[in-house]
Amino acid sequence: MKRIIVTGTSRGIGYELALQFANAGHEVLALSRKIPQVLMQHENISCLSVDLSQTQDLQQVADFLSTSWKSVDAIVHNAGALLLKPFSETTIADFERIYKVNVFAVAALTQIALPYLQKGSHVVTISSMGGVQGTMKFAGLSAYSSSKGAVITLSELLSEEYKERGIAFNVLALGSVQTEMLAEAFPGYEASVSAAAMASYIFDFTLTGHRFYNGKVLPVSATTP
Repeated sequence: MKRIIVTGTSRGIGYELALQFANAGHEVLALSRKIPQVLMQHENISCLSVDLSQTQDLQQVADFLSTSWKSVDAIVHNAGALLLKPFSETTIADFERIYKVNVFAVAALTQIALPYLQKGSHVVTISSMGGVQGTMKFAGLSAYSSSKGAVITLSELLSEEYKERGIAFNVLALGSVQTEMLAEAFPGYEASVSAAAMASYIFDFTLTGHRFYNGKVLPVSATTP
């Protein structure tokens, strides 16, 4: 039995992933602004209504860990914000909003969990193929894709900084997955991979990937995008 933090669990990959971990007997701390009833009712899931972009909300996580768990085996930084807008129309406020969720929240939550991560713990950050250097880029995603590139570098740095403690940091750079967020940003586009199928892949990688990888960025995409 592992204790696993999953962010962005209100829908899509995060929702499916929280259920898969819980149904397999693991304890899950599910973090999202909106809390689905199904997750609230699951005996293996603890839910916190948290806006990851708000520092004061993250105090709920710190309080929970100090009083309830006292150890963390894995984190899946799945929550993400996406903006599709021409660069000339993308404001600095837009960049700040995207970076608060996609980068700063990853750093802040990791700092909160660090005292509870032990040798063998695995921190998995969900990035995007659009954030990987040298891959195809798409117009209108300047804030989103650049934030996903930033979080890749952050994870690589943390893997080096905490390797002596035996904590692994890896990144999964996903291609397109059929989620509500994708449908909202790109109406009419249909991805070949479902949220449940991708969650199954992340489920396995979270539990076993740290045995083989540390500080690595693994592309998880059969198509472009």
